[in-house]
Amino acid sequence: MSARDWVEKDYYRELGVAKDASADDVKKAYRKIARENHPDAKPGDAKAEARFKAAGEAYGVLSDPEKRQQYDEARTMFSGGRFGGFGGGRGAGAGAGAGGTGFSGGFDVGDLFGGGGARAGQPGAGGLGDLLGGLFGGGAGTTTGPTPGMGGTRPREQRGADVETDVRIDFAEAVGGTTLPLRLASPTRCTNCGGNGAKPGTSPRTCLTCGGAGVVSRSQGAFAFSEPCRDCSGTGSIVDEPCPECGGDGVSTRSRTLTVRIPPGVDDGQRIRLAGQGQPGSRGGPPGDLFVVVHVNSDDLFGRSERNADDLTLTVPVTFPELVDGTTITVPTMDGKVSLKVPAGSSSGRTLRVRGRGVHRKDGRTGDLLVTVELAVPSRLSSAARQALDAYVEATADHDPRADLTRRAEAAARRETAS
Repeated sequence: MSARDWVEKDYYRELGVAKDASADDVKKAYRKIARENHPDAKPGDAKAEARFKAAGEAYGVLSDPEKRQQYDEARTMFSGGRFGGFGGGRGAGAGAGAGGTGFSGGFDVGDLFGGGGARAGQPGAGGLGDLLGGLFGGGAGTTTGPTPGMGGTRPREQRGADVETDVRIDFAEAVGGTTLPLRLASPTRCTNCGGNGAKPGTSPRTCLTCGGAGVVSRSQGAFAFSEPCRDCSGTGSIVDEPCPECGGDGVSTRSRTLTVRIPPGVDDGQRIRLAGQGQPGSRGGPPGDLFVVVHVNSDDLFGRSERNADDLTLTVPVTFPELVDGTTITVPTMDGKVSLKVPAGSSSGRTLRVRGRGVHRKDGRTGDLLVTVELAVPSRLSSAARQALDAYVEATADHDPRADLTRRAEAAARRETAS
């Protein structure tokens, strides 16, 4: 990315968000644009593809807190006109009252960039040069010779932006783990030119205007101004014969298939990182990472324990006699069936544990299956069942299941009165 891009491109407008938009708002806006303009959704649509790439570039800057801060500071300083914008002052030696830069008394704007204002015995000190070093890829300072530029080093390589995508899997796949093919259409390093933007067989040449620094300085009267080199757009190199595949950008949008391993026990919403599978870097920088957000479908039988994600949960209906007398029931698991003993006198809602029938982790950890027995109450009774129920009610008329609750409530009331 050239230095001018940081000032002239409005990434907030590209994503349709406000300057103070939160990170979540930026992500939602990007994902909406990417989904609507994805090459798979609109194959052969050049405008949609360009929109897709532009949104990815904007998200790459605004999703990174450090890059976003640098971008905001650069636009505030230059696009806002505090220093006359790129292109220098409005008149040699003009004062603030004459519509100039607003500085007088021999002030050298180069002072702000570190080396530009270095005098005898005074090294160039930080200032905006520190910021521009991060934005434009080089240190701030003037060089000697007929082609002055800011710094003697080539623009610094930049890491590619991270990319995020979503996958949806079944509950059984989340518990046992799975391997999925992931088809993506995203910007990648151009394989035809290797990412340098030059036609195969040729190479980019160092820009003679800036000496490869990407930034040049010029003087107007008492003022010195620095700006990205216009001949190379701040990249420090010039491509005479652009690559026919990427048009000289070094990046092309391609469909690719990756294999992503979903580990056993993955949670809904969990992000899996694939290192180096994001957007390609610029100026030889490393690529970003790909983050796969996993969404897990709910299951009709099983759930995940809130206390321990490795434990699975299951609710099994039982009858009243089975709770009273105890019984042995057969319950399903994720890999078969097991027999489970329900102790006599169990209450509805009791949870029984089946060891080793939960999530099996790669590190050897194993969860359990938590089976909750629940009294099944019939909605209708036959005449014989009704007679039996009436007989049971008569036989247990002396038993008050709420007697203990009543006793504890009365004791609490007495303590409240005494206090």
